[in-house]
Amino acid sequence: MSEYDDATRLETGDDPTQRHGTFSEDWMIGNAVNGGLVMTTALRALGEHLAADPGETTEHVDPVVLSAYFMTASQPGPFTVTTEVMRCGRTLSTGQMTIHQAGDDGRPVERMRAIGSFGNLTDLEVQRQAAPAEMPPPDQCLSADQAPPGFLSNAKFLDRLDLRLDPDTAGWALGKPSMRGVMRGWLRLRDGREPDTTLLMLALDALPPVAFDLGLFGWTPTLEFTGHVRRRPEPGWLQVTLGSDTLGGGMMEEDAMIWDSAGNLVAQSRQLCGVRTPR
Repeated sequence: MSEYDDATRLETGDDPTQRHGTFSEDWMIGNAVNGGLVMTTALRALGEHLAADPGETTEHVDPVVLSAYFMTASQPGPFTVTTEVMRCGRTLSTGQMTIHQAGDDGRPVERMRAIGSFGNLTDLEVQRQAAPAEMPPPDQCLSADQAPPGFLSNAKFLDRLDLRLDPDTAGWALGKPSMRGVMRGWLRLRDGREPDTTLLMLALDALPPVAFDLGLFGWTPTLEFTGHVRRRPEPGWLQVTLGSDTLGGGMMEEDAMIWDSAGNLVAQSRQLCGVRTPR
């Protein structure tokens, strides 16, 4: 079993709207579990809920859109996902997901609340899509393994990935950010597990923050994230591009786009991030 599948594995109990799992410290970035993993875990719970309910549309197997709000940072340890099916139509089935963990006092603490829709992305006709950016092939890009040791020690999550950054957007790692607010790279799971539509949500939040290319090396927590999955990815590398044009008031936006190995645009997102400068 892939590390990713094991990390997002869920168990059911007496309540069919609740599923339980455990976040591993192996998926941490800084002082929190990676937000992409939190989102994909919630989506897996909603997908399982839809598949298990005989009254729902079982053909809706692909996440199509997710809008998530992060309340507090998820920590290694047990968690509970609660799902609610809100509406099932011909094209989409929509539901709500919440993730809780026990706080220091034993009371439940909400980590994330999201609304997502599932559909079917089989053989979709595409009339128009953005073209991938020109960048070197993976073997000519910089592996995350080459990042400064101090950075890697606080990013166990990167050990799960094979991440190759475009050298043109990796100057920040040498203390020379371009100040353009652009980050590009190739991405796949290190254990060889091929991407699917749920994994794309993790990939949209997997690269180092684009804030690094603006010379901002503090914590940039995600406040709100909206992701769209456009089609099922082909096997192989994912090509990811991040960009940001707006920074101010202690917040910035981060836009992401992903193309698969065949050059298909498979996912895109926008997230609102907080900007926390080091003290």
